[in-house]
Amino acid sequence: MGDIGAEALPGGLPTVEKHRAAEREEPLRKIEAGDPESRSADVVADNLERLKALFPEAFADGRIDFEVLKQLLGGAVDDSGERYGLNWHGKRRALWNALMPSTGTLRPCPQESVDWETTRNVVIEGDNLEVLKLLQKSYAGKVKLIYIDPPYNTGNDFVYPDDWRDGVGNYLALTGQADGERRKLSSNPETSGRFHTDWLNMMYPRLKLARSLVCNDGVIVISIDEHEFFNIRNMLNEIFGEENLVSEICVSLNPKGRQLTRFFATSHEYIVIYARDIELCSLNAGSKDTINESDFPYSDTHGDYRLLPLRNTNKKFNPDNRPNLYYALHVDESTGHVSCNPDSGGQVVYPVFGDGSPAVWRWSKSKVQKDAAQLHGRVVRGHSGNRLDVFQKDYLTEERTKKLKTVWSASEVGSTDSAVAEMKELVGPVFNSPKPAELLKALIRLMPPDSLVMDFFAGSGTTGHAVMEQNAADGGRRRYILVQLPEPLDPANREQKTAADFCDRLGKPRNIAELTKERLRRAAGKVRDDHPAFAGDLGFRVLKLDSSNIRAWDPDPDDLEGSLLAIVNRVKEDRSDDDIFHEILLKFGYDLSTPVETRTVAGKCVRSVGGGLLIVCLDEALGHNSWETLAEGIAQWHVDMGVQREATAVFRDNAFGNDVVKLNVVAILEQSGLTRVYSL
Repeated sequence: MGDIGAEALPGGLPTVEKHRAAEREEPLRKIEAGDPESRSADVVADNLERLKALFPEAFADGRIDFEVLKQLLGGAVDDSGERYGLNWHGKRRALWNALMPSTGTLRPCPQESVDWETTRNVVIEGDNLEVLKLLQKSYAGKVKLIYIDPPYNTGNDFVYPDDWRDGVGNYLALTGQADGERRKLSSNPETSGRFHTDWLNMMYPRLKLARSLVCNDGVIVISIDEHEFFNIRNMLNEIFGEENLVSEICVSLNPKGRQLTRFFATSHEYIVIYARDIELCSLNAGSKDTINESDFPYSDTHGDYRLLPLRNTNKKFNPDNRPNLYYALHVDESTGHVSCNPDSGGQVVYPVFGDGSPAVWRWSKSKVQKDAAQLHGRVVRGHSGNRLDVFQKDYLTEERTKKLKTVWSASEVGSTDSAVAEMKELVGPVFNSPKPAELLKALIRLMPPDSLVMDFFAGSGTTGHAVMEQNAADGGRRRYILVQLPEPLDPANREQKTAADFCDRLGKPRNIAELTKERLRRAAGKVRDDHPAFAGDLGFRVLKLDSSNIRAWDPDPDDLEGSLLAIVNRVKEDRSDDDIFHEILLKFGYDLSTPVETRTVAGKCVRSVGGGLLIVCLDEALGHNSWETLAEGIAQWHVDMGVQREATAVFRDNAFGNDVVKLNVVAILEQSGLTRVYSL
């Protein structure tokens, strides 16, 4: 790390006395506990801003005038009380749960990470609802593929009860981090009367938040079983739009079938895929592996080909509604040559269905004239005997792929049994029904090889494992973000005892997040062994959900003096500079794995993010004689980086000592283009 002195900036800096002469109401902006910079994205405020930009006349005194808005939207407004849709008790509250900003933060844990300094993969330990809120500023519109395997609604305990009034506090209490004593999880038996309602209230706000993270050409993929298949479809229709349904895939993960079911042995689950925008979707559902060369039995000088009917086989299209596609072609029966020109001779052929009713061609006359060499006429067996028909030569090319089918077998993507064996090889039999890595790899291959992949029900960590394996297989540069609740494991519970004992042997806390991280560590080692030439990213950064580093104003009526003294240092005493720095990254909208350059400037640690777009110095005392040297050094470094956009600097508020120092530091930084200066 280099040391930057107080070299003069181009054009010279104003003197300290001139700084002090500047007129300011506030030397710099303090970040208070309730400020936008101290909390996650405010979805409601953002929606209002967008609406106001479109319909300013619908706002009066800062409020929406719905009567005016209805007039502006005209016939698009549905005033009826009855309409098609999915409704349940608590839906409105679930929506508000999604809209309420989070005041939490994510604290870094380098000691639990792998390759902290270089990796771009992220593992987050915490309640995924709060985490999704916190990720809004940094990852909105950046995730190419979200895959989730949420808890199936089978009547077991729900580990995601939401308290919208204090999401972080609720999470800390549930996991025993707030007072050391874990709150009891609520159960969801089928006899509760609200069996589906509780599950919908858990899923709805998470899917609402997830949509805003998906980029315009991205997709969300959800594994689900029969219990909530129809509800998840209806919910996704509402959130993503029915027109953005890409596909439903039936996956045979249990070929033997569940023998305990009453009538049929269920052997399948579903995968539902929705696009953020179906017109822009970059999903590629083609595979060269499924191409069979024997399907192309003919050949000419251009290569192997098969024959596809030129006739449109869809009976919705006929001469009445597509008259331009109903015309005569002329076929030379001996050579198969096809032409639109009556003077070419040959037999006249019109498009007809197998039953003899009139059809239409797939090509227009102009295309036939242009590409007649790609057509071939021959005699085929028809409904009432032999007849001439016209076919298109469909050639086999190097780029040729075949669309994947909507039924996937265990032989193609693995099964629950193979997934359990896969887990057992790595960490032991600690999960009962993980997803096979082959299934996730098949889904990952649908998207570009540089995709950001997210899974906010990470469970056993299969998604992260699959990303690493697929990158090693094809040289991709995918990276992942996994979120997992540290759900406690109870050794007294027979189903959890093996996993709890495994955590004990590792010397780790008894929770599922520890299993996720250990699986990823061991999976990375296996990928390295299986692909020794692979030099890609096999690490991950661990961060954990916690309350904000910034102390909120919460006075003790019995000790007002102590409360006032405590608020002077507005950063909590048990928080490190790294904790604060990562909260700044989140709240200012930077990627959690963004490269950071650190230098020593005038003896102080200064960090630069995004090539100088964000400068952070969290030293607790700038020093009576060194603050000017520090400010000038930061300013010079910022100029050297050549930042063209508006940049931000952040300091601790109590580090300045007094407002005169604050004013002078701000003035020096402004000379170099650091126009947004904050303190916390």
